[in-house]
Amino acid sequence: MVNSSLAQEDLQITSKDSIIESSWMVGIGFNAVDDSGNVFDGLFNFNDEWNILPYPSRVSLGRYFKSGLGLEAIGTINKYKEGKIIDAQVNQEESNYYALDARVTYDLNKIIGETGWFDPYVGVGAGYTEANNLGRGTYNAIVGFRTWFSDKWGLDFNSSGKWAMSQSDGATNHIQHAVGVVYQFGIEKGLSKRGEEKMELLAAIEKEKQRQADSIAEVNRQREEALLAERLKREKEAAELAAAEKAAKEKREAELRNIQEQINGLGKVYFMLNSSYLTSKDEELLNSLTEILNNYDSVILEISAHTDARGSATYNQWLSEKRLERTIGYLQDRGIAP
Repeated sequence: MVNSSLAQEDLQITSKDSIIESSWMVGIGFNAVDDSGNVFDGLFNFNDEWNILPYPSRVSLGRYFKSGLGLEAIGTINKYKEGKIIDAQVNQEESNYYALDARVTYDLNKIIGETGWFDPYVGVGAGYTEANNLGRGTYNAIVGFRTWFSDKWGLDFNSSGKWAMSQSDGATNHIQHAVGVVYQFGIEKGLSKRGEEKMELLAAIEKEKQRQADSIAEVNRQREEALLAERLKREKEAAELAAAEKAAKEKREAELRNIQEQINGLGKVYFMLNSSYLTSKDEELLNSLTEILNNYDSVILEISAHTDARGSATYNQWLSEKRLERTIGYLQDRGIAP
């Protein structure tokens, strides 16, 4: 038995029951590089170890799939500033930092469940970095999260560990942090786990309703069969009367069909645009209708008139009424009773 105690509105599928399953995403923001050589001991030593530019220095483009996987390309620029600790030494000369990275990420909400606004992820990747006047390929590991203000806009926070593919030329490992605004487009949505549960419950309720309807239909069918048997018995007892009534009815129906066919065969009155006056062709049609009505004085005729939708509602109503008045007036002038 389906539990139907839930309020009806609780079972409605709403926007809260949907999630974004796949999309494209672009981002722009800031990045900070910690290449001190002593990253974990001074992880938050902003003043001495973090290198940050005062303007946007990171762009990204990514494609994210229903499976939770995402592919992303990222470009960043930065500067190793004089006085910052670089490779365990105080930097004596400012130098540029450039990086181009590609990464594969996985949405942890696929494991912990959708929240709708909090979107943690992990990832791995590779790239090329020019830092401290040395170029190096890097292996990257990423951890981060996005927080969403709407389906399209959010903030992205992440940190990447970058390990040099080869350190024989003096290239070292470093950490890069980033924060920025992200925008989603090309969005495809699906139901959340809660939405799927609602759909299953709605399907179960509908199935139960159908079962009840089938039971009622069966009872009604049996009742109708009993009534039919009783009616057939009465008809058998009054066969001659039924036959006479049937013949009279068939005669009347044939007469009605004949009248209807004659009226339908006349066609319709088509007024000119913005006009309620009858044309000579229209009058010929109404004259023929008058003859039919005179031949069958028991016929009650319903007449209606309308316009197209090109005028205002008020004008169209007025014009419809005028057309109706002229049609009825024409028939009354020829002896047809109201």
